[in-house]
Amino acid sequence: MAKKSKSAQAAPKAATDPYAVGPLGLFQLVDETGREVLPMPALPNGLAVRLLEAMLFQRALDQRMLNLQRQGRIGFYGTAKGQEGAVLGSGAAFEEQDWLFPALREGAIALWRGMKLDHYIAQCFGNAADPTLGRQMPCHYSDGPSRYVSLSSPIGTQISHAAGAARAAQIKGETHRIVGGWLGDGATSSNDFHSGLNFAAVWKAPVVFVCQNNQWAISVPAAAQTASETFAVKASAYGMPGLRVDGNDVLACYVATKLAADRARRGEGPTFIECLTFRLGGHSSSDDPSKYRDEDVAKVWEGRDPLLRHRSWLVERGEWDDKRQEDFLAEAGLKISEAIERVEAAAAVPVDTLFTDVWAGTPALLQDQADRLAGEEVV
Repeated sequence: MAKKSKSAQAAPKAATDPYAVGPLGLFQLVDETGREVLPMPALPNGLAVRLLEAMLFQRALDQRMLNLQRQGRIGFYGTAKGQEGAVLGSGAAFEEQDWLFPALREGAIALWRGMKLDHYIAQCFGNAADPTLGRQMPCHYSDGPSRYVSLSSPIGTQISHAAGAARAAQIKGETHRIVGGWLGDGATSSNDFHSGLNFAAVWKAPVVFVCQNNQWAISVPAAAQTASETFAVKASAYGMPGLRVDGNDVLACYVATKLAADRARRGEGPTFIECLTFRLGGHSSSDDPSKYRDEDVAKVWEGRDPLLRHRSWLVERGEWDDKRQEDFLAEAGLKISEAIERVEAAAAVPVDTLFTDVWAGTPALLQDQADRLAGEEVV
């Protein structure tokens, strides 16, 4: 078995407060067997069950979307398999009025916040059912009503966007609103990571940065990405707290992010959170991880699956059982199938949309191009 990278080695757990555990520890509430290892803080009523349902739904949706890509019905897809706890645990900690700037694997948060399933699926088809009219690569979701902003493919750009949006809310006096920004471990090597965190810390901007350390930046392992003992410790250089959380413990991710969000909302500035997790699948549908990593390590992390862990915890509490899960997955499968059928039947995006939503008034040159494309004679 390949030697674990430094970032994959769990440090001792020390306290119920993730800020006390700090950037070198590992904040965890529920271990790999589903057993509570620390007193569970009070949670909103029904949240724990909703989180399991959302993770189960996303796992099922990801598999169906990956199948569509393999069948040639969509062009690209990136699953969140193995990272659902970090995604939904962190995403659930934000409030309706907050703006979120995701990376590649946070689409489940958009659905959690109310994005329509049809719009999520249509974005990958890029047809007329897609409100963004196929103008973005697949998995680059955006949803205005959910305040969920599309990622950009260049690594790390959303970090500066999140910092800027948080500073704008601060300038406007919107003390009720904060911002969430997500990134992968690879993005910590980008210019935007330095610029975004430095900017946010200097202004004490109300933003929470969540790093999903899935230990692979496509084919680059975490050990080749940084010489720091953890990613969370990097926060200290910018003058903000760094937290390190078990990313496969959905409740620990929620609690840590909620504390950071509350801190930002009080005007106390940004926090950087590292969620230690593992990408069970490929980087995307274009990737074969067996070409560059020891898949025996992946099998170890399969035993730490965030869905299995959280399910065990709920079963022990009498809040979940096999029948309930069977019924939920059957209903979820039907919902996904019906949405795919509706979306796939939609027409292609009208070609004239190439020229819309660009200028308030169409310049003559652009109009000339539109006329030529339409086959009209230009005088």
